[in-house]
Amino acid sequence: MTTSTATRPPGRLLPAPVVAPLERIRAGDAYDANVYSTVDVHWVLYDRVLRVTPATVDDPDRDRFLLSKGHAVAGYYAVLAAKGFIPVDWLDDAGGPDSRLGGHPDRTLVPGVEIGSGSLGHGLGLGVGTVLGLRAQGRTTPRVYVLLGDAELDEGSNHEAIAYAGAAGLAGLTAIVVDNSSASHGWPGGVASRFTVNGWTAATVDGHDHDALHAALTGHDGHRPHVVVAVDTPRHPAHRPADADRPEQAGRSEIQAVRPDQPGRSVAGDGPTPGSGK
Repeated sequence: MTTSTATRPPGRLLPAPVVAPLERIRAGDAYDANVYSTVDVHWVLYDRVLRVTPATVDDPDRDRFLLSKGHAVAGYYAVLAAKGFIPVDWLDDAGGPDSRLGGHPDRTLVPGVEIGSGSLGHGLGLGVGTVLGLRAQGRTTPRVYVLLGDAELDEGSNHEAIAYAGAAGLAGLTAIVVDNSSASHGWPGGVASRFTVNGWTAATVDGHDHDALHAALTGHDGHRPHVVVAVDTPRHPAHRPADADRPEQAGRSEIQAVRPDQPGRSVAGDGPTPGSGK
């Protein structure tokens, strides 16, 4: 059972085992929406959904998780440490010149990481290829999960992957779109409709509700690819650490811009630490 505990900022609940690792990475710096919007998804996947452990990272029948939204890596590292995939003391030098933990994940350096990601728009296509490769090997049990941001759907490569996966009936594929309203264009009917029009099943849930996320992530029908849209709340308290008002924090990563097409929506600016940025 997943448990939560209060951590900074006040009023925000994070999975209890992730609190200390995330603070070690943060090291006094401020994170913004892209990190906090993904932590709960990462935790539910590794705590309740994925069939992979530190002992089975090379098992050909493991589930695969691909982080396409690679710049939101801080929460990913925290969960990997909490689950024993990487040593906790690696977090103290995350982003350092000699660290294995860069600003984007590297599969050759970090145990449990399936792809090196950075340039947005590649993860879903890699997920499609992974499912096809497993199918060619006769492995139908493993599932492939790909996490991407709603702004990534601006990239044309994703539309090709969505269309192909639906047409080919890639039932072993689950996409998770973290929707924090940062996409430039959007889609009529919402994010999920972009997938369902191509034959996917879909669920749209609160991106911080662990039970809802679990139900959605395991709600595939076994015949078609599945997408989970995890909705994040703009200006959620999680996006503003408690010490963000300290003078030395001013302007470091809480740069806000209002989108003219969506009054009141915020787009977080780039920050100095792994996982910060828009």
